[in-house]
Amino acid sequence: MARLFLFFSALCLSVVSANAAPHSPMVTDGDGTLVKDFDLTRPQPLYSQEVGYGYDLLPAPVKAKPSEPFFFSVKVPDGNYLVRVVLGGKKNSNTVIRAENRRLMVENITTKKANETKTVEFVVNKRSPFITQDKRVRIKEREKDYLTWDEKLTLEFNGSLPAVKSIHIESADEVPTIHLCGNSTVVDQAFEPWASWGQLITRWFGPEVAIANHAESGLTCRTFIAQNRLEKIMATLRKGDYVFVEFGHNDEKEHAPGDGPWYHYQYLLKQFVDQVRSKGADIVFCTPTQRRAFENDGKTLKNTHGDFPEAMKEVARRENVPLIDLNAMTKTLFEACGEEGSKHLLVHYPANTFPGQDKALSDNTHFNPYGAAQVAKCIVMGIKQLHLPLVKYLRPDWQDYDPAHPDDWQSFNWPISPMFENKKPDGN
Repeated sequence: MARLFLFFSALCLSVVSANAAPHSPMVTDGDGTLVKDFDLTRPQPLYSQEVGYGYDLLPAPVKAKPSEPFFFSVKVPDGNYLVRVVLGGKKNSNTVIRAENRRLMVENITTKKANETKTVEFVVNKRSPFITQDKRVRIKEREKDYLTWDEKLTLEFNGSLPAVKSIHIESADEVPTIHLCGNSTVVDQAFEPWASWGQLITRWFGPEVAIANHAESGLTCRTFIAQNRLEKIMATLRKGDYVFVEFGHNDEKEHAPGDGPWYHYQYLLKQFVDQVRSKGADIVFCTPTQRRAFENDGKTLKNTHGDFPEAMKEVARRENVPLIDLNAMTKTLFEACGEEGSKHLLVHYPANTFPGQDKALSDNTHFNPYGAAQVAKCIVMGIKQLHLPLVKYLRPDWQDYDPAHPDDWQSFNWPISPMFENKKPDGN
Protein backbone atom coordinates (compact mmCIF):
# COMPACT_ATOMS: atom_id res chain seq x y z
CA MET A 1 0.00 0.00 0.00
CA ALA A 2 1.66 3.24 -1.14
CA ARG A 3 0.93 5.97 1.38
CA LEU A 4 3.17 9.04 1.30
CA PHE A 5 3.63 12.37 2.97
CA LEU A 6 3.70 14.68 -0.03
CA PHE A 7 5.71 17.44 1.58
CA PHE A 8 7.47 16.14 4.68
CA SER A 9 8.59 13.04 6.45
CA ALA A 10 6.90 12.30 9.73
CA LEU A 11 10.41 11.88 11.15
CA CYS A 12 10.77 15.65 11.04
CA LEU A 13 8.53 15.83 14.10
CA SER A 14 11.39 14.99 16.38
CA VAL A 15 13.22 18.24 15.72
CA VAL A 16 10.41 20.76 16.13
CA SER A 17 9.19 22.60 19.21
CA ALA A 18 11.10 20.31 21.55
CA ASN A 19 11.37 23.03 24.17
CA ALA A 20 7.81 24.29 23.99
CA ALA A 21 6.39 24.40 27.50
CA PRO A 22 2.86 23.01 27.94
CA HIS A 23 0.70 25.48 29.84
CA SER A 24 -2.44 23.42 30.58
CA PRO A 25 -4.99 25.28 28.41
CA MET A 26 -7.80 22.85 29.23
CA VAL A 27 -10.50 23.79 31.72
CA THR A 28 -14.08 22.83 32.50
CA ASP A 29 -16.83 25.38 32.98
CA GLY A 30 -19.08 25.27 36.02
CA ASP A 31 -21.74 23.47 34.02
CA GLY A 32 -19.30 20.76 32.98
CA THR A 33 -18.65 22.12 29.46
CA LEU A 34 -15.18 21.22 28.25
CA VAL A 35 -13.31 24.35 27.07
CA LYS A 36 -9.85 24.50 25.53
CA ASP A 37 -7.97 27.58 24.33
CA PHE A 38 -4.69 27.64 22.43
CA ASP A 39 -2.62 30.72 21.58
CA LEU A 40 -0.70 29.81 18.44
CA THR A 41 1.32 33.01 18.57
CA ARG A 42 3.17 31.27 21.43
CA PRO A 43 5.25 28.09 21.14
CA GLN A 44 3.18 24.93 21.38
CA PRO A 45 4.37 21.37 22.04
CA LEU A 46 4.29 18.44 19.71
CA TYR A 47 1.23 16.28 20.27
CA SER A 48 1.60 13.41 22.70
CA GLN A 49 -0.93 11.41 24.67
CA GLU A 50 0.65 12.67 27.87
CA VAL A 51 0.36 16.37 26.97
CA GLY A 52 -2.93 15.91 25.11
CA TYR A 53 -2.52 18.68 22.52
CA GLY A 54 -0.04 20.15 20.08
CA TYR A 55 1.29 20.16 16.54
CA ASP A 56 0.78 16.79 14.93
CA LEU A 57 1.66 14.67 11.88
CA LEU A 58 3.97 17.32 10.40
CA PRO A 59 6.36 19.88 11.88
CA ALA A 60 5.09 23.05 13.48
CA PRO A 61 4.78 26.04 11.12
CA VAL A 62 7.96 28.08 10.69
CA LYS A 63 8.48 31.59 9.34
CA ALA A 64 10.82 30.35 6.63
CA LYS A 65 8.05 28.22 5.10
CA PRO A 66 4.83 30.21 5.50
CA SER A 67 2.92 28.44 2.73
CA GLU A 68 3.23 24.92 4.10
CA PRO A 69 0.29 23.20 5.83
CA PHE A 70 0.31 22.09 9.44
CA PHE A 71 -1.85 20.07 11.83
CA PHE A 72 -2.94 20.68 15.41
CA SER A 73 -4.56 17.97 17.55
CA VAL A 74 -6.38 18.02 20.88
CA LYS A 75 -7.29 14.97 22.94
CA VAL A 76 -11.04 15.03 23.68
CA PRO A 77 -13.79 12.50 24.47
CA ASP A 78 -16.29 11.46 21.80
CA GLY A 79 -18.80 14.16 20.95
CA ASN A 80 -19.48 17.33 19.00
CA TYR A 81 -17.18 20.32 19.44
CA LEU A 82 -17.57 23.95 18.53
CA VAL A 83 -14.29 25.20 17.09
CA ARG A 84 -13.56 28.92 16.87
CA VAL A 85 -10.41 29.92 15.00
CA VAL A 86 -8.94 33.41 14.71
CA LEU A 87 -7.05 33.71 11.43
CA GLY A 88 -4.53 36.27 10.25
CA GLY A 89 -0.91 37.20 10.71
CA LYS A 90 1.70 39.89 10.32
CA LYS A 91 1.12 39.85 6.57
CA ASN A 92 -1.71 38.83 4.29
CA SER A 93 -2.98 35.26 4.62
CA ASN A 94 -5.13 32.62 2.95
CA THR A 95 -6.33 29.67 5.00
CA VAL A 96 -8.34 26.50 4.42
CA ILE A 97 -9.37 24.43 7.44
CA ARG A 98 -10.12 20.73 7.36
CA ALA A 99 -10.90 18.42 10.26
CA GLU A 100 -10.14 14.77 10.96
CA ASN A 101 -9.89 12.90 7.62
CA ARG A 102 -9.79 15.94 5.28
CA ARG A 103 -13.30 17.08 6.22
CA LEU A 104 -13.64 20.56 4.66
CA MET A 105 -14.89 23.06 7.25
CA VAL A 106 -14.02 26.50 5.82
CA GLU A 107 -12.14 27.55 2.71
CA ASN A 108 -10.28 30.50 1.25
CA ILE A 109 -10.46 32.76 4.27
CA THR A 110 -8.28 35.72 3.30
CA THR A 111 -6.81 38.61 5.24
CA LYS A 112 -5.34 41.32 3.03
CA LYS A 113 -3.21 43.39 5.40
CA ALA A 114 -0.99 43.10 8.43
CA ASN A 115 -2.71 42.29 11.73
CA GLU A 116 -6.12 41.92 10.09
CA THR A 117 -8.00 39.01 11.62
CA LYS A 118 -11.05 36.96 10.75
CA THR A 119 -12.88 34.57 13.04
CA VAL A 120 -14.53 31.40 11.79
CA GLU A 121 -16.69 28.87 13.63
CA PHE A 122 -17.74 25.32 12.85
CA VAL A 123 -18.65 22.11 14.67
CA VAL A 124 -16.58 18.94 14.40
CA ASN A 125 -17.84 15.49 15.36
CA LYS A 126 -15.14 13.38 17.01
CA ARG A 127 -15.59 9.68 17.70
CA SER A 128 -13.77 6.49 18.62
CA PRO A 129 -14.73 2.86 17.85
CA PHE A 130 -16.07 2.35 21.39
CA ILE A 131 -19.84 1.99 21.85
CA THR A 132 -19.87 0.60 25.40
CA GLN A 133 -17.15 -0.78 27.60
CA ASP A 134 -17.70 -4.19 26.02
CA LYS A 135 -18.68 -3.31 22.46
CA ARG A 136 -17.01 -1.41 19.65
CA VAL A 137 -17.28 -0.77 15.93
CA ARG A 138 -15.52 -3.49 13.98
CA ILE A 139 -13.35 -1.17 11.92
CA LYS A 140 -11.25 -2.49 9.06
CA GLU A 141 -7.50 -2.90 9.29
CA ARG A 142 -6.98 0.05 6.94
CA GLU A 143 -9.12 2.28 9.20
CA LYS A 144 -6.91 1.80 12.25
CA ASP A 145 -4.61 4.62 11.13
CA TYR A 146 -7.45 6.98 10.23
CA LEU A 147 -7.77 10.25 12.11
CA THR A 148 -11.50 9.50 12.23
CA TRP A 149 -11.18 6.82 14.90
CA ASP A 150 -8.41 8.01 17.21
CA GLU A 151 -8.52 9.74 20.61
CA LYS A 152 -8.04 13.26 19.32
CA LEU A 153 -9.68 16.00 17.30
CA THR A 154 -7.29 17.00 14.52
CA LEU A 155 -7.38 20.20 12.49
CA GLU A 156 -5.51 20.68 9.20
CA PHE A 157 -4.54 24.25 8.28
CA ASN A 158 -3.81 24.59 4.59
CA GLY A 159 -4.05 27.21 1.85
CA SER A 160 -1.62 29.45 0.00
CA LEU A 161 -0.57 31.27 3.22
CA PRO A 162 -2.18 29.67 6.28
CA ALA A 163 -2.04 31.83 9.39
CA VAL A 164 -3.66 30.98 12.74
CA LYS A 165 -3.64 33.13 15.85
CA SER A 166 -5.77 31.09 18.21
CA ILE A 167 -8.00 28.03 18.51
CA HIS A 168 -10.93 27.71 20.92
CA ILE A 169 -12.64 24.34 21.38
CA GLU A 170 -15.68 23.63 23.54
CA SER A 171 -18.12 20.76 23.76
CA ALA A 172 -21.31 21.30 21.76
CA ASP A 173 -23.33 18.16 22.30
CA GLU A 174 -26.58 20.12 22.27
CA VAL A 175 -26.45 20.78 18.52
CA PRO A 176 -28.34 18.40 16.19
CA THR A 177 -26.23 15.87 14.31
CA ILE A 178 -26.50 14.68 10.72
CA HIS A 179 -25.21 11.08 10.61
CA LEU A 180 -24.04 9.74 7.24
CA CYS A 181 -24.23 6.04 6.33
CA GLY A 182 -22.73 4.69 3.13
CA ASN A 183 -19.72 3.46 1.23
CA SER A 184 -16.68 4.91 -0.58
CA THR A 185 -18.79 7.55 -2.33
CA VAL A 186 -19.77 8.98 1.08
CA VAL A 187 -16.84 8.30 3.46
CA ASP A 188 -14.27 10.85 4.62
CA GLN A 189 -11.45 9.66 2.36
CA ALA A 190 -8.18 9.92 4.29
CA PHE A 191 -5.79 10.36 1.37
CA GLU A 192 -5.34 12.41 -1.77
CA PRO A 193 -6.53 12.34 -4.49
CA TRP A 194 -9.65 10.48 -3.31
CA ALA A 195 -12.67 12.32 -1.93
CA SER A 196 -16.39 11.80 -1.27
CA TRP A 197 -19.40 14.01 -0.85
CA GLY A 198 -19.62 13.35 2.91
CA GLN A 199 -16.38 15.24 3.56
CA LEU A 200 -17.24 18.17 1.27
CA ILE A 201 -20.81 18.83 2.38
CA THR A 202 -19.50 20.02 5.75
CA ARG A 203 -18.36 23.20 3.97
CA TRP A 204 -21.95 24.36 3.53
CA PHE A 205 -23.26 23.98 7.08
CA GLY A 206 -22.74 26.47 9.87
CA PRO A 207 -21.87 25.92 13.55
CA GLU A 208 -25.48 25.17 14.53
CA VAL A 209 -25.23 21.55 13.35
CA ALA A 210 -22.69 18.69 13.35
CA ILE A 211 -22.04 16.15 10.60
CA ALA A 212 -20.87 12.69 11.68
CA ASN A 213 -19.69 10.60 8.74
CA HIS A 214 -19.94 6.89 9.62
CA ALA A 215 -19.52 5.67 6.03
CA GLU A 216 -16.64 3.43 5.00
CA SER A 217 -15.36 2.17 1.66
CA GLY A 218 -16.64 -1.17 0.45
CA LEU A 219 -19.64 -1.41 2.76
CA THR A 220 -23.15 -2.60 2.04
CA CYS A 221 -26.29 -2.25 4.13
CA ARG A 222 -25.52 -5.68 5.55
CA THR A 223 -21.87 -5.07 6.45
CA PHE A 224 -22.58 -1.59 7.83
CA ILE A 225 -24.99 -3.12 10.32
CA ALA A 226 -22.84 -6.21 10.97
CA GLN A 227 -19.83 -4.07 11.88
CA ASN A 228 -21.89 -2.26 14.55
CA ARG A 229 -21.76 1.07 12.71
CA LEU A 230 -25.52 1.59 12.95
CA GLU A 231 -25.34 0.62 16.61
CA LYS A 232 -22.67 3.30 17.10
CA ILE A 233 -25.08 5.88 15.67
CA MET A 234 -27.95 4.60 17.80
CA ALA A 235 -25.87 5.04 20.96
CA THR A 236 -26.10 8.84 20.67
CA LEU A 237 -29.01 9.37 18.26
CA ARG A 238 -31.82 11.58 19.54
CA LYS A 239 -34.83 13.55 18.40
CA GLY A 240 -33.80 16.36 16.05
CA ASP A 241 -30.95 14.36 14.53
CA TYR A 242 -30.89 13.08 10.94
CA VAL A 243 -29.53 9.91 9.36
CA PHE A 244 -28.71 9.96 5.64
CA VAL A 245 -28.38 6.55 3.96
CA GLU A 246 -26.72 5.88 0.58
CA PHE A 247 -25.99 2.27 -0.39
CA GLY A 248 -26.11 0.26 -3.60
CA HIS A 249 -22.67 0.17 -5.21
CA ASN A 250 -21.54 -2.85 -3.23
CA ASP A 251 -24.93 -4.34 -2.33
CA GLU A 252 -25.40 -5.21 -6.00
CA LYS A 253 -22.39 -7.57 -5.77
CA GLU A 254 -23.84 -9.69 -2.95
CA HIS A 255 -25.17 -12.99 -4.26
CA ALA A 256 -26.20 -15.09 -1.26
CA PRO A 257 -29.73 -16.55 -1.25
CA GLY A 258 -32.25 -13.73 -0.93
CA ASP A 259 -29.79 -11.03 -1.96
CA GLY A 260 -30.71 -8.51 -4.59
CA PRO A 261 -32.66 -5.25 -4.74
CA TRP A 262 -36.16 -6.52 -4.04
CA TYR A 263 -35.69 -8.59 -0.91
CA HIS A 264 -32.61 -8.32 1.29
CA TYR A 265 -31.65 -4.77 0.27
CA GLN A 266 -35.16 -3.52 0.98
CA TYR A 267 -35.36 -5.51 4.20
CA LEU A 268 -32.16 -3.92 5.47
CA LEU A 269 -33.23 -0.42 4.43
CA LYS A 270 -36.36 -0.98 6.49
CA GLN A 271 -34.16 -1.79 9.48
CA PHE A 272 -32.47 1.60 9.11
CA VAL A 273 -35.89 3.27 9.00
CA ASP A 274 -37.26 1.47 12.03
CA GLN A 275 -34.20 1.92 14.22
CA VAL A 276 -33.74 5.61 13.41
CA ARG A 277 -37.40 6.40 14.01
CA SER A 278 -37.39 4.47 17.27
CA LYS A 279 -35.20 7.29 18.63
CA GLY A 280 -37.45 10.04 17.25
CA ALA A 281 -34.83 11.02 14.65
CA ASP A 282 -35.38 11.59 10.92
CA ILE A 283 -34.07 9.47 8.07
CA VAL A 284 -33.30 10.46 4.47
CA PHE A 285 -32.49 8.07 1.61
CA CYS A 286 -30.03 8.91 -1.18
CA THR A 287 -29.99 6.72 -4.29
CA PRO A 288 -26.44 5.65 -5.27
CA THR A 289 -24.18 7.91 -7.31
CA GLN A 290 -23.58 6.92 -10.90
CA ARG A 291 -20.44 5.35 -12.30
CA ARG A 292 -18.71 6.89 -15.31
CA ALA A 293 -19.94 4.37 -17.91
CA PHE A 294 -21.16 5.83 -21.20
CA GLU A 295 -23.09 4.19 -24.00
CA ASN A 296 -21.42 3.91 -27.41
CA ASP A 297 -22.78 7.32 -28.38
CA GLY A 298 -20.46 8.90 -25.79
CA LYS A 299 -23.31 11.08 -24.52
CA THR A 300 -25.69 8.85 -22.57
CA LEU A 301 -24.75 7.26 -19.27
CA LYS A 302 -25.40 3.57 -18.74
CA ASN A 303 -27.34 2.32 -15.75
CA THR A 304 -24.87 0.14 -13.82
CA HIS A 305 -26.98 -0.21 -10.66
CA GLY A 306 -29.79 -2.32 -12.06
CA ASP A 307 -32.96 -2.13 -9.94
CA PHE A 308 -31.27 -0.90 -6.75
CA PRO A 309 -32.20 2.79 -7.14
CA GLU A 310 -35.83 1.89 -7.83
CA ALA A 311 -35.87 -0.57 -4.92
CA MET A 312 -34.76 2.22 -2.57
CA LYS A 313 -37.42 4.52 -4.00
CA GLU A 314 -40.09 1.89 -3.34
CA VAL A 315 -39.09 1.60 0.32
CA ALA A 316 -39.09 5.40 0.55
CA ARG A 317 -42.63 5.57 -0.87
CA ARG A 318 -43.91 2.77 1.34
CA GLU A 319 -42.33 4.13 4.53
CA ASN A 320 -42.76 7.84 3.73
CA VAL A 321 -38.98 8.47 3.80
CA PRO A 322 -37.69 11.67 2.14
CA LEU A 323 -35.47 10.70 -0.79
CA ILE A 324 -32.74 12.54 -2.69
CA ASP A 325 -32.41 11.00 -6.15
CA LEU A 326 -28.64 11.28 -6.29
CA ASN A 327 -28.59 8.64 -9.01
CA ALA A 328 -30.56 10.93 -11.34
CA MET A 329 -28.65 14.05 -10.33
CA THR A 330 -25.24 12.49 -10.94
CA LYS A 331 -26.47 11.12 -14.29
CA THR A 332 -27.23 14.71 -15.26
CA LEU A 333 -23.82 15.78 -13.93
CA PHE A 334 -21.85 13.14 -15.85
CA GLU A 335 -23.73 13.77 -19.07
CA ALA A 336 -23.31 17.55 -18.72
CA CYS A 337 -19.54 17.06 -18.45
CA GLY A 338 -19.43 14.55 -21.31
CA GLU A 339 -17.49 11.33 -21.69
CA GLU A 340 -14.07 13.00 -21.67
CA GLY A 341 -14.86 15.96 -19.43
CA SER A 342 -16.35 13.72 -16.75
CA LYS A 343 -12.87 12.36 -16.04
CA HIS A 344 -12.26 15.61 -14.15
CA LEU A 345 -14.86 14.49 -11.59
CA LEU A 346 -13.01 11.29 -10.77
CA VAL A 347 -9.58 9.97 -9.93
CA HIS A 348 -8.10 10.11 -13.42
CA TYR A 349 -4.49 11.31 -13.30
CA PRO A 350 -1.46 10.52 -15.47
CA ALA A 351 1.62 8.98 -13.88
CA ASN A 352 3.76 11.32 -11.76
CA THR A 353 0.94 13.74 -11.00
CA PHE A 354 1.73 13.10 -7.33
CA PRO A 355 5.10 12.25 -5.75
CA GLY A 356 5.72 8.52 -5.81
CA GLN A 357 2.87 7.86 -8.26
CA ASP A 358 4.65 5.93 -11.02
CA LYS A 359 1.46 4.61 -12.65
CA ALA A 360 -1.59 6.36 -14.06
CA LEU A 361 -4.72 6.43 -11.90
CA SER A 362 -7.94 5.64 -13.72
CA ASP A 363 -11.06 5.13 -11.61
CA ASN A 364 -14.63 5.52 -12.86
CA THR A 365 -16.35 5.23 -9.47
CA HIS A 366 -14.39 7.26 -6.94
CA PHE A 367 -14.44 11.03 -6.98
CA ASN A 368 -11.63 13.51 -6.57
CA PRO A 369 -12.20 16.66 -4.46
CA TYR A 370 -13.73 18.61 -7.37
CA GLY A 371 -16.15 15.80 -8.19
CA ALA A 372 -17.00 15.26 -4.53
CA ALA A 373 -17.76 18.96 -4.20
CA GLN A 374 -20.20 18.77 -7.12
CA VAL A 375 -21.97 15.75 -5.61
CA ALA A 376 -22.10 17.47 -2.20
CA LYS A 377 -23.88 20.37 -3.86
CA CYS A 378 -26.36 17.89 -5.34
CA ILE A 379 -27.11 16.66 -1.82
CA VAL A 380 -27.63 20.21 -0.56
CA MET A 381 -30.02 20.90 -3.45
CA GLY A 382 -31.87 17.70 -2.58
CA ILE A 383 -32.23 18.93 1.01
CA LYS A 384 -33.63 22.21 -0.29
CA GLN A 385 -36.01 20.53 -2.72
CA LEU A 386 -37.36 18.37 0.12
CA HIS A 387 -37.81 21.50 2.28
CA LEU A 388 -36.06 19.80 5.18
CA PRO A 389 -35.58 21.97 8.28
CA LEU A 390 -31.82 21.50 7.80
CA VAL A 391 -31.84 24.33 5.25
CA LYS A 392 -31.80 26.83 8.12
CA TYR A 393 -28.27 25.69 8.97
CA LEU A 394 -26.80 26.44 5.52
CA ARG A 395 -24.06 29.05 5.43
CA PRO A 396 -24.99 32.47 4.01
CA ASP A 397 -22.64 32.11 1.02
CA TRP A 398 -24.47 29.02 -0.31
CA GLN A 399 -25.65 29.48 -3.90
CA ASP A 400 -28.13 27.13 -5.54
CA TYR A 401 -26.64 24.55 -7.88
CA ASP A 402 -27.72 22.82 -11.07
CA PRO A 403 -25.86 19.60 -11.98
CA ALA A 404 -26.65 20.32 -15.64
CA HIS A 405 -24.31 23.32 -15.27
CA PRO A 406 -21.46 22.17 -13.02
CA ASP A 407 -18.77 24.46 -11.68
CA ASP A 408 -15.68 24.95 -13.82
CA TRP A 409 -13.16 22.33 -12.71
CA GLN A 410 -10.28 24.63 -13.63
CA SER A 411 -11.53 27.23 -11.14
CA PHE A 412 -11.90 24.75 -8.29
CA ASN A 413 -9.39 25.41 -5.51
CA TRP A 414 -8.30 22.50 -3.31
CA PRO A 415 -4.90 22.88 -1.61
CA ILE A 416 -3.55 19.34 -1.54
CA SER A 417 -3.35 17.65 1.83
CA PRO A 418 0.06 16.19 2.68
CA MET A 419 -0.95 12.52 2.52
CA PHE A 420 -1.34 10.50 -0.67
CA GLU A 421 -2.28 6.91 -1.47
CA ASN A 422 -2.05 5.01 -4.75
CA LYS A 423 -4.39 2.23 -3.73
CA LYS A 424 -8.05 2.51 -4.67
CA PRO A 425 -10.59 2.58 -1.85
CA ASP A 426 -12.46 -0.66 -1.20
CA GLY A 427 -15.50 -1.21 -3.39
CA ASN A 428 -16.26 -0.02 -6.89
